[in-house]
Amino acid sequence: MKLNKLKVRPKKDLASAPCAAEFATMLACWASSNDLGNAGPCRDSAKALQECMATRQTRKGGISKPTINYHLARLSKQT
Repeated sequence: MKLNKLKVRPKKDLASAPCAAEFATMLACWASSNDLGNAGPCRDSAKALQECMATRQTRKGGISKPTINYHLARLSKQT
């Protein structure tokens, strides 16, 4: 298969995890205190994570773009 006119551009913006710090804090608390019920010392970190998840911004647009694999499969049928 040979596609002469195909160019793949890398994504400009890397996906970032908006609540990664809060999530890491909660996991560290769970690991150190073995408190999976969020009733004891991990209550504050769990609440911070919930607030972050509730207030985070959603993706722009909302319409998903086809992936590179879709386009490659589509173009491979043309050759």
